[in-house]
Amino acid sequence: MECLDGCGLCCLCQPEVLPEERAFFRENHRDSMVAGRGPGQQLALALKKGRGSCVFLSDGTRRCGIYANRPTYCRQYPYHLYVGERVRVEANLSCRGLWTGKGADALAEATAVVKAADRRIVSAMSRSKEVYRQFYRNCEEAGVLADQSQLRAAVRDKLMDFTDLGFLSKVMDASVMEPVMTLDGLQSTADPDLAELEAAARESALESMASTDPFNAPVYCDPDLDWNLFMVRDGQVSWNLLTDAGDIIVKDTVAAEGIGLKPLEEGGREVLADYIGVLNERDSFMGYVFSLIDYNGYEDDMANAYYGCLSTTVLDLMWRASMLDHFTGCGMGAAGIREAIVFYDMDRLDAPAIGAFV
Repeated sequence: MECLDGCGLCCLCQPEVLPEERAFFRENHRDSMVAGRGPGQQLALALKKGRGSCVFLSDGTRRCGIYANRPTYCRQYPYHLYVGERVRVEANLSCRGLWTGKGADALAEATAVVKAADRRIVSAMSRSKEVYRQFYRNCEEAGVLADQSQLRAAVRDKLMDFTDLGFLSKVMDASVMEPVMTLDGLQSTADPDLAELEAAARESALESMASTDPFNAPVYCDPDLDWNLFMVRDGQVSWNLLTDAGDIIVKDTVAAEGIGLKPLEEGGREVLADYIGVLNERDSFMGYVFSLIDYNGYEDDMANAYYGCLSTTVLDLMWRASMLDHFTGCGMGAAGIREAIVFYDMDRLDAPAIGAFV
């Protein structure tokens, strides 16, 4: 992975300061620690104006002022450690450095991250395994348990199908109408209800943009390394620029209902299919589906929940790609869909799951 000079996206992700790291900051930068926004009693590094980058990131050059003493979570980025039934390293594809194909070997970096987090992993694993055991017991009692490996294998066989709106429409209908759905024999429809699909896509995408707090707004680091925030208020999508100083400049607005699902262009379908393959292999995505099953009281079969969630996720991404194209003209081809993934993946990894990120 190559860290791009002047990017600083990771410095917008307010890092927790672990207990063993707090002495340094108390002694040298007492005012830099604040209460974290997550659950529990975490302490985190302060942000400029409470919404911008880390206070230690210099304006203009975007260099870290405490690089040698930066917290663990800064060192770990862009790798996320998801602890479920096992430990999986998941790369945050919002990091533009991962797309260059240059820099340090990603496997070696991920291995080092796991080794450095050994103590936290052991602690989280005992708790997570019990959560998973209870989840499976609840699924068995409700009669909704399915084989995860078979679910993933079925999706692998139909990655390109999941980029087709007619197929997504069929999957979403089947996930609601059939007691236990299967992808076997499922065919795309030639005339999907586009208005219904756009409404579903818009609802999913806007849910994560509805916060009026810039800290919680989806952020997109564009090819020029500018930080873009997208927020929704009163049905209007606001495109904003976040400055190094933590100020917000409104760039443009558009009615959310004015953005439809744009058709994929040359190369876009292949890039999207590759990303769907990544999601299909992520334990955190499966953990997200499991959290929804639990939240909904184990009413839906695991297959219905998994295929339905994957379809909604693809629609969300396609709507965001359409929105980016509206504002920036990035298109819906290979380059445009890559930009949509850069925009989307950080939010995807922030979604709730029954396991734990450490």
